[in-house]
Amino acid sequence: MFEKLGKFIVKRSKIVLLVFVLATLAAGAVGSQAFGRLDSGGYSDKNSESSKAADYVINKFQVQEPIVTLVLDSTTSVDDPAVAAKGVALEKQVQAVAGVAKTYSYWSTGGAPTMKSIDGKAAFILIYGNLKSDDFDGLGKLGAAIQEKFDGTFQGLDVYASGPGVVTHAINHRIEKDLALAEAIAIPLTFILLLFVFGALVASAMPLFVGVTAILGSFFLIYLFTHFTSVSIFALNLITGLGLGLGIDYALLMVNRFREELHHGKSVGESVEITVATAGKTVFYSGLTVFVTMASLLFFPLNFLKSFGLAGVAVISLAVSGAIFALPALLATLGHKVDKGVIRRSAITPKEDGRWARTARNVMQRPIPVVIACLVVLGILATPVVNIAFAQVDARVLPASDRAAVSTQVIDTRFDGLIGSPIEVVVPNGVGRESEINTFLEEVKKVKGIVRIGALETYGKDIRVQVISSKGSRTTASEVVIHDIRNLTMPSGTLIGGSAADFTDSQDGIAKTLPLSLGWIALTVLILIFIFTGSIILPIKAVLLNAMSLIATLGAITWIFIDGHLKWLVGDFTVTGTLDTGSVILVAVVVFGLSMDYELFLLSRIREEHLSGKSNVESVAVGLQRSARIITAAAMLLAVVFATFMTSGVTSIKMLGFGVSLAVILDATLVRALLVPALMRLFGERNWWAPKWMQRFTLKH
Repeated sequence: MFEKLGKFIVKRSKIVLLVFVLATLAAGAVGSQAFGRLDSGGYSDKNSESSKAADYVINKFQVQEPIVTLVLDSTTSVDDPAVAAKGVALEKQVQAVAGVAKTYSYWSTGGAPTMKSIDGKAAFILIYGNLKSDDFDGLGKLGAAIQEKFDGTFQGLDVYASGPGVVTHAINHRIEKDLALAEAIAIPLTFILLLFVFGALVASAMPLFVGVTAILGSFFLIYLFTHFTSVSIFALNLITGLGLGLGIDYALLMVNRFREELHHGKSVGESVEITVATAGKTVFYSGLTVFVTMASLLFFPLNFLKSFGLAGVAVISLAVSGAIFALPALLATLGHKVDKGVIRRSAITPKEDGRWARTARNVMQRPIPVVIACLVVLGILATPVVNIAFAQVDARVLPASDRAAVSTQVIDTRFDGLIGSPIEVVVPNGVGRESEINTFLEEVKKVKGIVRIGALETYGKDIRVQVISSKGSRTTASEVVIHDIRNLTMPSGTLIGGSAADFTDSQDGIAKTLPLSLGWIALTVLILIFIFTGSIILPIKAVLLNAMSLIATLGAITWIFIDGHLKWLVGDFTVTGTLDTGSVILVAVVVFGLSMDYELFLLSRIREEHLSGKSNVESVAVGLQRSARIITAAAMLLAVVFATFMTSGVTSIKMLGFGVSLAVILDATLVRALLVPALMRLFGERNWWAPKWMQRFTLKH
């Protein structure tokens, strides 16, 4: 198949290239409309108990959480007539803002004690809008408008703006700015490094050609996806990082093989055909392993994670397409001009023997000490993972100086209980069962963390009660509260909802789906590597090595982002003692997929040398010589791309940048350059063993 594809591209190179470029430009133009359609939510499990409770509260009871919470802070009591007058005046001005449907405040509710701070010097104004619960764009716009107009001071009093609308806007706005900064750093820096790696101006543009076209095409696909499902704004960072990263990986492999064939005396056409048949095949199967790995995110019940799955499969598909269709067409058109603009001549001609071959031979002379030393290093890095704890994105992912984060901190420290995000107890057909409900609520009152129980509210035959907790609604502490309540004997049909229950159900949904996702990754990757290599041993080793590398990466992430180390390297952030669950899963999946990418790069070349008749030791040495430079360069460049994410002010994006950067460096050095050759030597010819009946299912090289 790949031989025929190579011949077709050589014959129709200009047409293939023109069609691809025009299609990419059109896709980019349409795809730019996706930015206004992305949301910052997607953390809810829509099939959960809390989601059913939310449907009752929003649709039947016509009750919504406030979009914005204002805190009016004074130096005296909020009951002081002068302060009260200012509070009433502020509320009237808020009501005049376009999009505000209604407001409630400490003063308009007659001095409700739940709306006053512990010290009595600050009080709430809760702001509601005529918006659907999933209208994140409208939510952010209203939050931004109110924050811009009122956050700061009002008639000499301090005003703090918080709530979902304000936090949504703050995170979205910062991500957009951070993404532009990361791209402004990554693209020029990457090109400079590519000049060093490729040694020529023209060749150095190849990875950017593949990467940028993959990014533009992915924006178009994401735009299409937004018509059928919600897509997280965080997916933009993944598209950019993976697009450039995979563009670098695949272009390095393809261009290096093309040059290799040219320098062996092949014609341009023959070189393109061989490149597609060999490196193109490797790119396809490498992309397929990353594709199935990223597709595992589609199993999760949260749209936040599904968004990354959609973004991942989109950008991988387009990076592979660009590498095996458009790039060979470009190489066929350029021919020997690919080496034009020489910067470093030694990088142009691939070496048959060199330091990587010598490294492999040295490693294979003493494989056991090398394996032990590498495992010790990975073990040390992995040790902190025992302290890992999980939460979800809230205002604390923002810099501590951000006004949204400051306002949220004021609410958390100054008020007794989270009135803006109560635990909702919904009892369908509860009328007539008040005695049973009150008995249950007496038990709820005893649950640690519960501050107060609201009055029973009747809506037709249904009853709703608001329960106020002192625990942050998206924290591990709130999970304990919700589980404790649900473990009580409840009136039949009772639903526990609210932000804390939504968070708990999301975490539980992730935990239940994780075994399925991991099983999918392990099974599909094992099958694909077996088909590609014809070996039973190599896929098992690959999965185990990647798992060890991943655990080491998670250990390092825990040490930094939970324990608060190395802020001088990754930048300042708020230490919360937890990691965002979705971001950790994303890092794990991306790292595993990219590790498999490098594994296939190396194994494809070793396999090719072994099939040509070389011994196990020589095939490893030559295979490493011809692929390690590519893998190391690709890892270095990919690490640079993702490292730019550490400039972000959003902690979860910072963590993604650090995690992927560390993982690919570990994988390209410790794992591929040392552990793989050592284990290949220990297993010897058994590396390539498979039962005869299975061999007919393997790929013919």
